[in-house]
Amino acid sequence: MEEILKKRRTLQETMNFMAALSAGIEPILGRGANSMTMSAGRNLGRKFSEDARKTDDLLEAVEEVRNILVANSCLWGFEPFRPEGQDEFVFRNEKGDFEMLLVFRDCMIRQALFRFGHPQQGSLCNMMYGFFAGALESIMGKKATLTIKHAGENSCLKKLTVAA
Repeated sequence: MEEILKKRRTLQETMNFMAALSAGIEPILGRGANSMTMSAGRNLGRKFSEDARKTDDLLEAVEEVRNILVANSCLWGFEPFRPEGQDEFVFRNEKGDFEMLLVFRDCMIRQALFRFGHPQQGSLCNMMYGFFAGALESIMGKKATLTIKHAGENSCLKKLTVAA
């Protein structure tokens, strides 16, 4: 247990550095910072998931992303979310694409941003969105996006969309 806590502290300090770095580059690069970090995250997600188990099932793919994160000492606590009145976690939107909601409870990025008083939904959040999309694209072989529905102090709600 002590070893896990030590790794977590090291990782959290790295995230704190990243939060300070993003706060510095965002004013300089403007909106370009978001696209740059999204692309970097997507590439990292693809790289980390090269050897991942491939699947067409979105719930299985999300679980595989969780396995990839754990294997790489990235601790993001997330789970599928089903709103009241919705029967399934995965549903089809008006375009026929697959969608599901994910709630992120234990997020190192959010914790690092709050520590420095930086707002959410900036370049570091975009890096995570890119990572998630890149990993899913590698696992499922389909275009994926992760968009924020709600950013909060205790959790964030995100919509995952995968092309049909």
